[in-house]
Amino acid sequence: MIAIDDMLISDEVVDVEFVCNLNVCKGACCVEGDSGAPLEEEELVILEQTYDKIKSYIPESGIQAIETQGLYVIDEDGDYVTPLVEGNKHCAFVFFDEQGIAKCSIEKAYNDNVIDFKKPISCHLYPVRVKKYKNYTAINYHKWQLCDSACTLGQQLQVPVYKFLKDPLIRKFGTEWYEQLCKAAKRIKKP
Repeated sequence: MIAIDDMLISDEVVDVEFVCNLNVCKGACCVEGDSGAPLEEEELVILEQTYDKIKSYIPESGIQAIETQGLYVIDEDGDYVTPLVEGNKHCAFVFFDEQGIAKCSIEKAYNDNVIDFKKPISCHLYPVRVKKYKNYTAINYHKWQLCDSACTLGQQLQVPVYKFLKDPLIRKFGTEWYEQLCKAAKRIKKP
């Protein structure tokens, strides 16, 4: 376990090697699961403010899900999440490209410079999950069989989770925090 400020980071974030392999998994993390993508409270406002700009990127089934359920829902754990398309269970913001890979409509609008919000931080950070508790924040690696191909590719390329997720970790916690994580990882990895 690594401690930085009031955060406890699982050793798996440093030890596990991981690089998304969309050609194999087809973006299954956006399609599978019990609920939509977790959302932070400030992201609810962002979705409300940007929906009209990203709506043209969302497939009709996603628009119907959003108009029926709202831009976000509360899941059975009491957390805000993106709505799911009924029947298919994929995130309402998902579209599928020519290769059948699930992609994010929000991120597509961002990449096209239509909005300045990349996508929910929980999606950007995956396979890391952040959970706030009363006295600390836990940062854990989420192991999911759907991502076995990402672990295989990460091992081939020798890229640990924290390096694969450099940009989203900096987006969430800042450059100084990320540099502290890198220093801690080097100490752990010393033979």
